[in-house]
Amino acid sequence: MKKHTLLLIAIISLFVVSCSTNKLVDSSKLYDNAWELEYITGPRIAFQGLFPDEKPAITFNKSTNMVTGTTGCNGYNTEYKMNGKMISFAVPATTTMRYCGEGEAVFLKTMKEVTNYRMTADGQLELLMNDVVMMRFKKVM
Repeated sequence: MKKHTLLLIAIISLFVVSCSTNKLVDSSKLYDNAWELEYITGPRIAFQGLFPDEKPAITFNKSTNMVTGTTGCNGYNTEYKMNGKMISFAVPATTTMRYCGEGEAVFLKTMKEVTNYRMTADGQLELLMNDVVMMRFKKVM
């Protein structure tokens, strides 16, 4: 009976350690890369309809705590704050003022709803609101 109890405790401990290891965030993978949007939640408009000409992108600058990129239409920049896996963005400022449909508004609104992030096993960046994936990006080579 004692051996079974110890075995059960060892298995549970191994499970807890392996699950918590997967949740650790390596923020160094965010930097020195451009990330291109490949999924956004919410709108009933198809992804290609929101961003027909260019996909939004984001680049993180660790030294300035700024992100820059494109909304799929106009350039933008804003500050971000990160604490572990938690992340938030200030109101993005666009650098040009072209109108390119609903995609830009959806992207900027969704960016403000983000509360945390994670890197997937296959190297994608997911921006989440709590546990819900709001946006998914792939690394631009």
